[in-house]
Amino acid sequence: MDNRTAEVHRQTKETDVSVQLNLDGDGKYEIDSGVGFLDHMLTHLSKHSKIDLIVKAKGDLEVDAHHTVEDIAICLGECLLKALGDKKGIARYGHSSLPMEDALANVSVDLSGRASCVYNVEYRTDKIGDFDVECLEEMLRSFANNGKFNLHINVPYGTNSHHIAEAIFKGLGKALGTAICIDGADIPSTKGTL
Repeated sequence: MDNRTAEVHRQTKETDVSVQLNLDGDGKYEIDSGVGFLDHMLTHLSKHSKIDLIVKAKGDLEVDAHHTVEDIAICLGECLLKALGDKKGIARYGHSSLPMEDALANVSVDLSGRASCVYNVEYRTDKIGDFDVECLEEMLRSFANNGKFNLHINVPYGTNSHHIAEAIFKGLGKALGTAICIDGADIPSTKGTL
């Protein structure tokens, strides 16, 4: 099996972002985005997917976190796609139904090579601390678009916004961890390509 690692750097007038990942890791992470709540979510993604993840970012946080969050997601998606290579032997699909106290998140992924994001989530607050919850949908959509995979997130219930977000990222970690596993020798598609 090839070394399933990747690194992406993105620099704009708004942000400077570097992401490295290893799909065959142990869930080790070094996250420093300048956005505390995002760092917290990315550590869950890494830990529960067992993807080693390094994220370093500087952004125009004096404006807000939006550009930083989006550009990290773009880099993360590009990194995932690069590390997957031809996707030979991967499980391709992953799903997790993950409880976090009052909240339940159902997360499904298909590493299909086609981008789609379905996000059925309602929060009771507009912010978690000083973090805008609308940035979470933006991030997850950008991650799926740039990683070229299907991502379906459904939260049927939950009262605490922090718990809802945490359930989503832990669930995404579990689902991705399953989908990236090598469980065969062929590309998992009747088309012969993903």
